Amino acid sequence: MDSSTMYSLIGKRAIACGSTQGIGRACAVQFAGLGAEVTLVARREKALQQVLADLTADAGQNHHVLCADFTDPDGLIEKVRHHLAETGPVDILLNNTGGPPHGPIVNATPAAFRQAFSMHLVCNQLLVQAVLPGMKQSGYGRVINIISISVKEPIKGLGISNTTRWAVAAWAKTTAGELAPFGITVNNILPGYTATARLEELIKARAQDAGVDAQDIRVNMIAQVPTGRLGTPEEIAAAAGFLASPAASYITGINLPVDGGRTASL
Repeated sequence: MDSSTMYSLIGKRAIACGSTQGIGRACAVQFAGLGAEVTLVARREKALQQVLADLTADAGQNHHVLCADFTDPDGLIEKVRHHLAETGPVDILLNNTGGPPHGPIVNATPAAFRQAFSMHLVCNQLLVQAVLPGMKQSGYGRVINIISISVKEPIKGLGISNTTRWAVAAWAKTTAGELAPFGITVNNILPGYTATARLEELIKARAQDAGVDAQDIRVNMIAQVPTGRLGTPEEIAAAAGFLASPAASYITGINLPVDGGRTASL
């Protein structure tokens, strides 16, 4: 395999979940830029259409949108299966959706845990089951889960998220072992502090809880990162593009931090 095809996604089809903003959007743009035909999945039709208009669309690329809500797993999977039946199998699945609300774990309600597990773990499982037959038939599959650096080090004030992300990481590792013989890889990307709307919400919440200015929280976060800055969604997407490519065929079952060196653990 030469370098021109090793990193190319020409001829591949991808589903990118949570793709109207932040990391999900950047990943969708990255996949399209590498040549893949992308189906954008999110719950806001207008935002989906805006992203669709921004995707690279060279000859042979026919991108799609799928309006679905991860709070309704049955509705989500019904729409995905119908879409696959109409358009054909996919080679790449990006599992990504909004993070659970912040707050101490001791204050978390059972309902909040159930919703988080449903939106992340259950939806991931259902989506993999939906795309698996096509991936097995082609002998090529890439499942990429956007999780969090909390898989390495729990993040203070994100009790539900920490718990759910660990569960997804264990699910992914188990799934990777089962699917490896079919040419299908399953990997997790662990973003560190990344300049997204989600991070801004967290910064504001922490500032309000501590009674300080949001800028103080932001400066403190950046001080924890050896590279001295926040990451960008495009930098996370670059890692996703690599993991989706033929070049990453011998990489599976890993947690890949993209965090500017912030994580202290190996």
